[in-house]
Amino acid sequence: MDGDIINLIAANIAFVGTHFAMSHPLRAPMVKALGAGGFQVAYSFVSFATLGWVYFAFVAAPPADLPGSGNVGWIIATALTWPAMVLLAGSFIGNPALPTPMAEAQTRAAPQGALRVTRHPMMWGIGLWATSHLVLFWSTRTMITALAMGILALVGAKLQDAKKEALMGEAWATWERKTSYWPRWGKLFSVGAVPLLAGTILWLAGQWLHLWRAGIDAGVWRWL
Repeated sequence: MDGDIINLIAANIAFVGTHFAMSHPLRAPMVKALGAGGFQVAYSFVSFATLGWVYFAFVAAPPADLPGSGNVGWIIATALTWPAMVLLAGSFIGNPALPTPMAEAQTRAAPQGALRVTRHPMMWGIGLWATSHLVLFWSTRTMITALAMGILALVGAKLQDAKKEALMGEAWATWERKTSYWPRWGKLFSVGAVPLLAGTILWLAGQWLHLWRAGIDAGVWRWL
């Protein structure tokens, strides 16, 4: 196996593994040892350091070394990234999974916006984005990194449920009864005008940036 690919695999394992470890089994002992502020500094440092490793390892790995899935893959990827961006845009509105002092009050309210689809809209947005890159079958480096980010998002969402149950008790249990881990796609168009518009703008802008940054005409720009 190519040394650059091995380095990329190691980088992704480090990024995902340290994220899971620091978010779950190591969180309490690290907070106890470093304090809340110290933990945030350490968490941020390790996260950015390992993400930087992923970036530089990705750049060094061979590009476009797989045959690709052709127009069918591009159509599927383009379709997947639109709900991904809608969920991502809506994930910042009324979401008790985010660090906020209003979390318990939000769990008592009826789910609104993207939370009607899933209680983990940010994670599913990232998961769908990762899947869109997997179906393209474009390069080994993309497959490795997209798979890692998909695991981080969707396994991380399940682990987050367990952590929130421990931290918030009945408040999170109540929220789980009102919402769904798995997306309820029939509710996607009821998320509201702001997530739909913001998500569509992100969808188009991200595809345009793909051409500018990667030199690949992605999404709708392939056919315009």
